[in-house]
Order: sequence, then structure tokens, then C-alpha cells
Amino acid sequence: MSAAVLRDARQVRFAALPPLCLYVHFPWCVRKCPYCDFNSHERAGPLPEREYLAALLRDLEALLPSVWGRRIHAIFLGGGTPSLFSAAAIDELLSAIRSRLHVEPDAEVTLEANPGTAESARFRGYRDAGVNRLSLGVQSFDDGALRALGRIHSAHEARRAIGMAMAAFGNVNIDLMYGLPGQTFAMLRADAREGVRHGVPHLSAYQLTIEPNTAFFSRPPALPGHDATADMQLEVENVLREAGFEHYETSAFALPGRRCRHNLNYWEFGDYLGIGAGAHGKISFADRVTRQEQVRQPREYLAAGARSERIIAARELPFEFALNALRLIDGFDAGLYAARTGLPALTIEAALRAAEAKRLLERRGGRIAPTGLGRRFLNDLVALFLPAQES
Repeated sequence: MSAAVLRDARQVRFAALPPLCLYVHFPWCVRKCPYCDFNSHERAGPLPEREYLAALLRDLEALLPSVWGRRIHAIFLGGGTPSLFSAAAIDELLSAIRSRLHVEPDAEVTLEANPGTAESARFRGYRDAGVNRLSLGVQSFDDGALRALGRIHSAHEARRAIGMAMAAFGNVNIDLMYGLPGQTFAMLRADAREGVRHGVPHLSAYQLTIEPNTAFFSRPPALPGHDATADMQLEVENVLREAGFEHYETSAFALPGRRCRHNLNYWEFGDYLGIGAGAHGKISFADRVTRQEQVRQPREYLAAGARSERIIAARELPFEFALNALRLIDGFDAGLYAARTGLPALTIEAALRAAEAKRLLERRGGRIAPTGLGRRFLNDLVALFLPAQES
């Protein structure tokens, strides 16, 4: 990317603002998994449902002036474990959100749930509250693998939870992980095939990675080697492709017409409000793009909250856009960059040419997409969009 070109286009200008979604973070879980680096905290005593709902609405109301008149296309209730909260609490929250924001009548409303806390009556209650999509953190159908991951549910409970979720919603995602301690290729294949057999329309598959500030980082388990893990990834893709799933994002697979709208909004560099302890947000204005972050600790959030905000410098926007959009297997429409960043397409032309020269990216039919090589070396591809060092 040319620093001179970007200096000439330093001013961000939007003809129309990006689509807007809402993310709500629930920071508590029954037990902290040893691989998890999310903002989640083991529950100690009763959940402060009433207090947390009040804090969420206080948080939302503080953000309302920044999105007046804009419509919400999707809502995602994530965590932590949102399904620890009662159906009545979720009903009250969604009603309060709809009374304060213009939520589209057909908006996708996703709630994350843990199979170990699944109850059919609770799932029906979430559905009646307005949730229309459920995401289950299954991770594996092998009891040994689940124990190695520190999960609180068994394979039987995972199967039971999927059955209840399909009966209540039909629109269900399950998360699977591969590259697990002691996992063989055959175990991974069995997990992928069983995920398909349950009839869910969406499946996410993530490689286990060891992250700082986790128990696994302090005491790393023995994991399959790099080549074995790469083979596992290919096998997941093969099993799901044969079952009719479209691989549309690095870790996401969906039957036709069943892609996750909320997550697509992230990858297409749309806007999103973030409320809750540790929640992040991205909001565009006519002449700037901002990021917000709430205080992480639930105790501090309940007391008063402390949101920080910064304007993303124009020179950083190409990288931020690429970091998201190049995760899409089919890439993005050539006009999306200008529509989502407020910058002219010329500001990434040098990066695109460099990526094409390295065979990491291709332009075809009005779209810009990573090649197979680019998907394998995504970090190298995205790094080409980093801002040039100014002297």
C-alpha cells in the first residue's frame, strides 16, 4: 500500500453507512475451560441476573446517540454461557432492546448454549423470547476428548442437547474442534460425520490453539503435529462438502441459504454495537470509523462500566478490512472495500498487486478472493495490507 496514496485519502467519507448488528456478552460460565482466552469467569454463587440486565441496558442507552435511526439486522448473545440466564431474563432483555432500537422483523437472533446446561423447557423459553438460532459448544462427541478439554458435558449430553435444539429451533450451529490432545484422524472423522448426521444446517470447526493467559499455556498438553492437524482440517472440509455444506469462511460451513448473518457482518466489515463486560464494538460515522471496548471485569462493569473508544486511523483501515474480509472463502465484491472503509479502492491497489504476484490472491468476476495458497498462508496475505512505515 502506498503511503502517499493514503495521505491523499486521509479523510474517510461514507456515502452510506454499513449494516449494523448487536453483540451482547454474558461473562459467566460454570467452569473455565483450560484452552479458553475469552472474557469468561467461573460462576461463584447465584447469577446477578437483575443487576446484569440493568447494566446491559445502561450500556446500550449510552450508545444510542451513535446509532440513531439505524436498523439492527442481527443480534448475537455470546459468552461465557448465555444459557445460564433464564428464559425470562432473555425475554426481558430482547424486549428492552426492541423498545430502544429499530430491530428488523426478520432479524437473526442467536444465543450460545452449553450442552451441559441444556434443558428442553429452557430452549422453548428462549424460542418464545425471540431467539431464532442456537449455537451449541459441542467441541467433540468423544468423552475422552471432552475430558481433555475440561468440558462439563458428556457426548451423550451433547447429542441430547442437539436433539432438543433442533426440535425447538431447527436453525442450529454446533462448534467442533480438531487437533485435540490424544485425537487421532479417525476420531476427528467420526466427529465430523456425526455432526452431519444430526441434521444441523451450520457447523463451525476450529483448530485448538494454545493461547496466552490460559491453563493450557501454563501446562501445554501434547497435541497432534502440524501435518496431522492440516490433514484433519482437510478431512473436515471433505466430509462437510460431501454432505452439501458450503465452506464460506475459514472456520464456518453452512447448508445453502443458512449462513450466519451476524458473523458474515463481521467478515464483511459491517458495524456492530457491543454491550456487556468486555464487549467490543465498531461504529462508522460519515467521516470516521471507531472502535469501542467495555471494561472486562464483571464486578467493575456492574458497578459503573468504563467504555473506551478510539478512531481507527485511515492508514489502518486497509489492514482491518483485509483481516476480516479475506477470511471469506469466496472473497468479497470489489466495491465492498470502499463501501465499508470510506476510502477509495486505489488505497489497496498496491497490496492487491503484491498479493497477486505471490499467488495468494486473485481477482475474478468482479470479486477479490484468496487463492488456495492464500487460505493456507492467510497471515502472510493479510500482512501485505499493513500500513507502510512513514519516514
